[in-house]
Amino acid sequence: MDGRGRVEAAIAGRRPDRPPVGAWGHTYKEEWSPRELAAVTVERARGYGWDFVKFQPRATCFAEAFGGRWHPAGHRLKGPVLDEAPIQSVDDWQRVALVNPAALDDQVEAIGLVARELGDRVPVIQTVFSPISVAAYLAGKDKRQVVRDLRRHPEVMLPALERMAEVLVDFSRRSVEAGAAGVFYAISGFATTRAMPLDVYHRLLLPLDGRITAALPDAAWFNVLHLCGSRIDMSVARALPLPVVSWSIHNQDNPTLAEGRELSGGRAVMGGVAQRDALVWGPAEAIARQVREAEAVTGGVGVLIAPGCSVPPRVREAHLRAMAEAA
Repeated sequence: MDGRGRVEAAIAGRRPDRPPVGAWGHTYKEEWSPRELAAVTVERARGYGWDFVKFQPRATCFAEAFGGRWHPAGHRLKGPVLDEAPIQSVDDWQRVALVNPAALDDQVEAIGLVARELGDRVPVIQTVFSPISVAAYLAGKDKRQVVRDLRRHPEVMLPALERMAEVLVDFSRRSVEAGAAGVFYAISGFATTRAMPLDVYHRLLLPLDGRITAALPDAAWFNVLHLCGSRIDMSVARALPLPVVSWSIHNQDNPTLAEGRELSGGRAVMGGVAQRDALVWGPAEAIARQVREAEAVTGGVGVLIAPGCSVPPRVREAHLRAMAEAA
């Protein structure tokens, strides 16, 4: 059984010969060039034997498309450096528009290169930030300002989020046309009780999430909802039509894989390995133990072994290999 077969079995609730496994993390030097990013992605996928590839574009690319400006830090352990955040006051949301489409075009080009090189037996999925996640970068990653503006001035901010959603729908479609098997739809720390009351999220933001995910093309068969942060709201997963749910079981007050599967309505689950603890510090046996636990609590059915979120760039290669070998 190959990578695609394992992923298809997990999504369908069947038991593959072993759980599919994959991991991802930023490559801060290469991520500014589509060809260099594609090359390092393919190299890692083959080197570790990943069954699937969650493509890792530059995290700032979505905000760059709407006018944010960053430059490379020039160090493999340091992410992009902010030059200018477009949102300084609530009135600035009225001016949010697509002004730099090349920032997204680069990611479509890169994922196309990866998909063609790996072939259709190793599915590659495109990262797509939710509109509110993009908004946080436009405000300089100030989640408090974003939530405050959303709740106090929805008549100003919601139209900006809707304009972002239109662009993200198009980006998702073009990524699938380029060869992506689906999308990794990331809600970065907002579908949590730490960010806002859950009824506020459901009333103001969930309709936008639903519009984007419902518009995914039929060819997108491997779609993942990623809920980032602590105290996540699994009812969001139940409400959105994506077959796989990803989150960190090691964040505070988050459900286990088995609990998350039940809370999400029986979706396949992705995760199980602590990206900022075991994968960084080891030892290899601790990583293998987490992989075995993920398989045990799910019975090896409907589970994709992965980190709970992006792996820090300082991770040791031996630890990623330990994860792959344990799976």
